[in-house]
Amino acid sequence: MPTLICGSVAYDTIMVFPDRFKHHILPDKVHMLSVSFLVPEMRREFGGCAGNIGYNLQLLGGEPVIMATVGQDFTPYAARLSALGVRQDCIRMVPELFTPQCFITTDLDDNQITAFHPGAMSESHDNRFDHISGLKLALVGPDGREGMLARCRELQEADIPFVFDPGQAMPLFTGEELRGAVAAAAYVTLNDYEAALMEEKTGKSITDLAAMVRALIVTRGSEGSTIYVGGREIVIPAAQAKDVLDPTGCGDAYRAGLLFGIEKGWDWETTGRLASLLGAIKIAARGGQNHHFDRDSLRADYREAFGHELPAW
Repeated sequence: MPTLICGSVAYDTIMVFPDRFKHHILPDKVHMLSVSFLVPEMRREFGGCAGNIGYNLQLLGGEPVIMATVGQDFTPYAARLSALGVRQDCIRMVPELFTPQCFITTDLDDNQITAFHPGAMSESHDNRFDHISGLKLALVGPDGREGMLARCRELQEADIPFVFDPGQAMPLFTGEELRGAVAAAAYVTLNDYEAALMEEKTGKSITDLAAMVRALIVTRGSEGSTIYVGGREIVIPAAQAKDVLDPTGCGDAYRAGLLFGIEKGWDWETTGRLASLLGAIKIAARGGQNHHFDRDSLRADYREAFGHELPAW
């Protein structure tokens, strides 16, 4: 069954500064800041929320349909998606713009200085999905503001249940717009910081917001996650990671697990544990799309992490 994943497809350029920012940024001079960092270590990763979620869902055996707006430099990413077998019939290119780019400089204390160029993402409102048949589930993730609002409206009109995942795009919206998006959605997923911000902007508590949807999920990093459903709070433990190398894309891996469990009709305990496990697998690899698993390894890891068996699929 195809699952529509609306959001960003981006390149992440990650640079490592082999020192500490605090040694080079003077607190009393921040009003006239002009600094330069030598970064001998650099890597370029395939990323973006929709790209990362699609990667994980494809590994699970799902059928992700990525809906994103990209630019003139998309060719290497397109080749990667083709090699993975990920559908691209909802990816639109705007030749005069660049694919979204994230430039991250990290120091030895894991502090980060990040610059994000939205590029073609700003044109996402012109995308269409009405040519895709068989859609039963979708996710609206961080993207251009107008594009996200349009997707929520269009999916609601098409009667396609979707996950609303505002992520880092949440500051772009008013409280009224966020309440409208939640009301249109079937599911909402947030991290703990985003949950607090959502409460502040909408004037509604998490339990009030959860009552508006089938389920609301809040992730809490190493403390696990909570699924608010049917007036209950289901606590999902964090799976133990084999290594902790890079949190980039962990939330996206988690969301892929949610989508897969929802699609399969699994109970929320199983779905949440699968999502948690995918986040733990991801954090043991650098970048958002460099981890690997297959059905057998996933079932073994799930059994080891939670003492239960994954349902057959």
